[in-house]
Amino acid sequence: MMRKLSTTELNRKSVQEFKSSGKTPIVVVLDNVRSLNNIGSIFRTADAFLLESIYLCGISATPPHKEIHKTALGAEDTVEWKYFKDTNSVIETLKNKGYVLVAIEQTEHSISLEKFPINPSQKYALIFGNEVKGIQQEVINLSEQCVEIPQFGTKHSFNVSVSAGIVLWEWYRRMILKT
Repeated sequence: MMRKLSTTELNRKSVQEFKSSGKTPIVVVLDNVRSLNNIGSIFRTADAFLLESIYLCGISATPPHKEIHKTALGAEDTVEWKYFKDTNSVIETLKNKGYVLVAIEQTEHSISLEKFPINPSQKYALIFGNEVKGIQQEVINLSEQCVEIPQFGTKHSFNVSVSAGIVLWEWYRRMILKT
């Protein structure tokens, strides 16, 4: 029989410990993500994998907001974030800082997630798009690679927060855990 662990047994970091911890060299860029619940969920995932930061762009809402907090559960207070009106300008900035720009989008030449060569010594900016329209074409044009999550059913997409969870776990697993 297995016993569920209590919250105190999980040995989670305090907000201060989180802020002073070494971060996974990944910036998440949200290109016009409209759902506050999706934004909050992505904050929570970013906290779980000790990500460097989240860049909220365009119509993406920013903390503090009760709807973001509902799914972030306080991760909006731990994960560094910045807001940019224009996604294109932040992409150029990240490129100049040495990040590999990867759009998570289905395109003509996208690479399936499991086949994408993740380099643990590289910094990445992973771009996720709007729930209906996806990532803007201009942002895709500025990206160095496009990665898609393989799917085998009748639907052609995942919810953006689910996509973020899948992709960020895969990146963390291969960069940090090296498995």
